[in-house]
Amino acid sequence: MVGGEEVLPLSLIALLGFGTVVLAALLVLHGYLWWRLVRGTTRPGRLRRRLTWLTVLLALLPAAAVLTRRDLSLSAQAPLAWVGFSWLGVAFYAFLALLALEPVRLLLRVLDRRRAPAREPVPVGGPAPEPAPAELSSEPADPSRRLFIARSLAVTAGVTALATAGTGAYLANSAPVVRRVPVTLPRLDPALDGLRIVTFSDGHLSATYGGRRFERLVEVVNAQRPDVVAIVGDLVDGEVDELRGEVAPLADLVSEQGVYFVTGNHEYFVDTRAWLRHLPTLGVEVLRNERVPVTRDGASFDLAGIDDRTAARSGVPGHGADLDAALDGRDDATPVVLLAHQPVQVEQAGAAGVDLQLSGHTHGGQLWPFDYAIRLDQPAVEGLSRHGDTQLYVTAGAGYWGPPMRVGARPEVTVVELRASTG
Repeated sequence: MVGGEEVLPLSLIALLGFGTVVLAALLVLHGYLWWRLVRGTTRPGRLRRRLTWLTVLLALLPAAAVLTRRDLSLSAQAPLAWVGFSWLGVAFYAFLALLALEPVRLLLRVLDRRRAPAREPVPVGGPAPEPAPAELSSEPADPSRRLFIARSLAVTAGVTALATAGTGAYLANSAPVVRRVPVTLPRLDPALDGLRIVTFSDGHLSATYGGRRFERLVEVVNAQRPDVVAIVGDLVDGEVDELRGEVAPLADLVSEQGVYFVTGNHEYFVDTRAWLRHLPTLGVEVLRNERVPVTRDGASFDLAGIDDRTAARSGVPGHGADLDAALDGRDDATPVVLLAHQPVQVEQAGAAGVDLQLSGHTHGGQLWPFDYAIRLDQPAVEGLSRHGDTQLYVTAGAGYWGPPMRVGARPEVTVVELRASTG
């Protein structure tokens, strides 16, 4: 309460702000689709009006799925989320297909205009004028031809969008691929050579992801015989009471050295503290700006974890990424592997002498070509990269957010095999 008035928590303000951005994007997207798929393919009349109202309804479905998440139960939200987000994926690829076809549309219109002779009024009592050169024509000879072109391109875009979205839906709901990534750490003791850190991120347990798919993910992780399991954020998109059953398979994880978790930005859209109390009951240790030793045969390295970079402005007391606190008092000769949800946090990690950072957040782009946009905010989208003396591995994630699809980015479990330097 401030001045006797209730103040919205920052997490809710952030969610509302995000919803506003989503709504604006939906209006632009559907405005263009209406222009090309409705106005461009129909004549004025009842059909156009009905398709216009259908376009408005479809535009509102994904926005409603985002904005009503806090107000509807998981079972009530599921149909809205499935339909709304699935349509959003189809609409996005229809938008891209239509954009790609714009040069074709313009070329066909130019050719059509050149084919049609311009018409002049016939003088009273005089001879009919000669047809004007074709290049002087400004209108197609037959408006129905322009309609035919628009409808043909619309069908082409629709088939392309459905095929792309359908393939993406299949891949998103298939078993995660297992990527084995050897990473050499110069300071690693040879006794730790071959130690396996199995990492995944971005499960986004929600109304559209969980159940058998999450159980299968846990089975894939266990099949890698991990020494350490690292879950690098964005595990949930709902409250503990809603997702208690969905997250329960985490208790079946088997690891020699433990299962560790750090928060992602989506953990701050829900009751963060409730989740951080619940995860330890499933055998998952939460690392909040702290580190633990991982030992084998008398050798060790430090496994550190920090809060997500959005935590400080989330409104959750005491939360905020603090790498200095996590590394305070450590032995500089001991290697450090850092768990941090967002790849961009590698900037601090490099300055602090971290050997390897494991991150997620990007979903590998999830829906091509979003991977190019992600590069504007993050130093890497997926895979292993080097940033000064610090190596960064970004996993493409296990689940999805929004459209239940993955195009160009398969769901992934990564086995990071630590290697000692032989030099």
